[in-house]
Amino acid sequence: MKSRTQTVFFFLSALLIVACGGKGEKQSKETASAEVSSTSAISKTLDVEKPQLTFGFIKLTDMAPLAIAKEKGFFEDEGLFVSVEAQSNWKNVLDRVIDGQLDGSHMLAGQPIAAGAGFGRQAQLVTPFSMDLNGNGITVSNEVWSKMKPNIPLNEDGKPQHPIKADALKPVITEYKNSGKPFKMGMVFPVSTHNYEIRYWLAAAGIHPGMYTKDNVQGQIDAEVLLSVTPPPQMPATLEAGTIYGYCVGEPWNQQAVFKGIGVPVTTNYDIWRNNPEKVFVMTKKFVEENPNTAIAVTKALIRAGKWLDEPENRAEAVKILSMSQYVGADEAVLSNSMTGTFEFEKGDKREMPDFNVFYKYNATYPFYSDGVWFLTQMRRWGQIPDAKPAEWYDETIKEIYRPDIWKKAAEILVEEGHIPAADVPDTDGYKPATNEFIDGKSFDAKDPLGYINSFSIGNKDNASL
Repeated sequence: MKSRTQTVFFFLSALLIVACGGKGEKQSKETASAEVSSTSAISKTLDVEKPQLTFGFIKLTDMAPLAIAKEKGFFEDEGLFVSVEAQSNWKNVLDRVIDGQLDGSHMLAGQPIAAGAGFGRQAQLVTPFSMDLNGNGITVSNEVWSKMKPNIPLNEDGKPQHPIKADALKPVITEYKNSGKPFKMGMVFPVSTHNYEIRYWLAAAGIHPGMYTKDNVQGQIDAEVLLSVTPPPQMPATLEAGTIYGYCVGEPWNQQAVFKGIGVPVTTNYDIWRNNPEKVFVMTKKFVEENPNTAIAVTKALIRAGKWLDEPENRAEAVKILSMSQYVGADEAVLSNSMTGTFEFEKGDKREMPDFNVFYKYNATYPFYSDGVWFLTQMRRWGQIPDAKPAEWYDETIKEIYRPDIWKKAAEILVEEGHIPAADVPDTDGYKPATNEFIDGKSFDAKDPLGYINSFSIGNKDNASL
């Protein structure tokens, strides 16, 4: 099925041939023939099976590639006519994709992985596109911050030294415990990056965030901090009400706490795991098998959106688009705090953070197997995968879910069309090299997941590294 753009092109080409004569007619025919041939080749590759699509998202800054692909016409360039609909929570997102009510969605990176690995609702889901890097923060209430702050060394300018480790929080948790108050924090979903990031941050300071078992999926066994699920847009209000004392969430909901004067972000996930993957775009395996060209076309549009977003001159326009009520709906001032290369911690303490939101740089859009394997190791570390698995299982499982082959097909066409340079297509087997960019200095090699898991003492709250 050809897009309206292609139809108009053919019509104008025909008029051009008829209108020209003599030598000009010959040249026009040759030019038009070459262009039509080229366009036909692309059209054949992207003969989309399902042009009318409905995608879901949660109101977070990192849904931006969907909003930009729609607003800048990248979807329509591919012959796709897309509705983008906000969803109430991550469980709703997952259920609606599995049930076919949504053709695809902005989703937590851990959701398709958990569905394939057997934790929670099981289904065959795939991701051909990683939506962003970084983008999360950990925020605490003003009261907790006032108790943490004396434990944090200061810079020469009198401001706290960053990154702030959870060591500064540990005596506060002890104080709450001794007064009979369990220390409660929020995260957005059991298999969210946020859950694993806040657990990693706490555990690196010897604070036990609790374990999961087959029979107990609350994740609070032996916990010194009780982590519970709160939908992202509700985080600031839940903090303000005193139901939780802190949370890990994506933007703009950390900056919203600063804006409202109810809390202080103490660290970002950039400092917990530098340039970590955050959200992914997910479809069912069945949808991709039945609509392979549509999947490639969607991926093309999203890659272009990521590239557009990482051009600094476009960020102000992106903020305006995201502030629209049908997308994130937050104030432009709140969105700008993180989207334009800065991040505000304590009110008035705004720092340069150019890579807080990354949508294209560092191969951000490529679905690396190694990123997915890390999520599997965290599921195993905290008991969501209760039984030991051989190393091969991690490799085999993620290759059913992450689909760099679809990404590469889309990227190769974009290179041919001149939308991205060939140098932006990574030469990789799907794995990043081992990284040593975690807050506790640990190294992660996706080809040795058991070695990584065994570097932690799973469930031993007396071991500072857990």
